[in-house]
Amino acid sequence: MNANFAEVLADPGTHRLFDLRLGLLRLHKALLDHERINFERVSGRVSSGELLQLVITHPQFAWLRMISALATQIDEILASEEQVSDEEVTNLIVKTRQLFTSFDNEEFRHKYQTALQKEPEVVMAHSELMKLLRPTA
Repeated sequence: MNANFAEVLADPGTHRLFDLRLGLLRLHKALLDHERINFERVSGRVSSGELLQLVITHPQFAWLRMISALATQIDEILASEEQVSDEEVTNLIVKTRQLFTSFDNEEFRHKYQTALQKEPEVVMAHSELMKLLRPTA
């Protein structure tokens, strides 16, 4: 369903996915800024274009690709001509919650916890995302 603003507001599932997407993107940006600083301490300043290449290919940024993948899945659902199903919404919320709470991936857990301890912007974005992931009544 090519989600325009009116559709996002009208459909609760679409609205929730749209909000989840924004929350993921905000958190991703805060984490990317944190990881960029860490990278530049060792390797020197990088341009925006160089950063994009690093995010795509460099192992130091690989853990952030899990967040990018979730945002991309949401984008694909929102861009679909089909109505957003409750099942799709629930599945993406569960996947997102698992990524940030189960920590099956040791590298992700370690890097995420480090960023939470060092960056207030990450803490704020994390808090907002966790609110979005709460079950609705």
